[in-house]
Amino acid sequence: MSTSVGMAAVLDGLRPRGAPRLLGGDPAACAGVLGVDGIAVSLLPDGKVGEPVWATPGPSLRLEDLQFTLGQGPGVEALASGGHVLEPDVDRVDAGRWPALLPELRTLRIAAVFCFPLLTGRVCMGVLTLHRRTPGPLSDTAMDDALILAGALVSMVLDNAAGQEDLATSEAPSVLYRAAVHQATGMISVQAGVTLAQALLLLRAHAYRYGRPVLEVAEDVVARRLHFRDCGSQPDPFGGKGT
Repeated sequence: MSTSVGMAAVLDGLRPRGAPRLLGGDPAACAGVLGVDGIAVSLLPDGKVGEPVWATPGPSLRLEDLQFTLGQGPGVEALASGGHVLEPDVDRVDAGRWPALLPELRTLRIAAVFCFPLLTGRVCMGVLTLHRRTPGPLSDTAMDDALILAGALVSMVLDNAAGQEDLATSEAPSVLYRAAVHQATGMISVQAGVTLAQALLLLRAHAYRYGRPVLEVAEDVVARRLHFRDCGSQPDPFGGKGT
């Protein structure tokens, strides 16, 4: 497996320079090298909640937010299995596989999606997600580049995390896209008298029910514009109960 000239330039720019952030470089330039329309890197600082730390704007971040909200999708599968999830034609994915996500992918004009887990040993640290507006597989060169990029991202994250208890404690404000989600989850846990896991489910359910990004709802909770008092037994749209 060899690195293309374009990917070599991307890898050279990954190390952040100047402002405190986890990754440097231009995600859009990386997407261009890989022949896709969008790219996102999400990490799991607490082993559960995906944090987008590097992404092209628009559909890429919306896709990450939808997968987090709905608990389904190619990134979720890649994280759970530790294997690649490559879907060159979203229209050919079985409707029962991602029932809530598939209509959203069509709305976002995402026709193909490719997810690569970021693995260190048997531990999955996150996922690299690529998407394209037109169907079709990745080229052999793009596939090699994506695998090399995934390995480089693991090394970069491990290097940057050295000396930190975990990524969630980083002082860099751009590192944790969903820092408000963690804070809101704790507040909801107290307000509703439920566990942290149940509080996160309530937050996701509210976002899904009202068609809002999870981060936006979390920011309302943190700003005390929204509260979850006495709602611990409220049903959620994911098939379970809030408690």
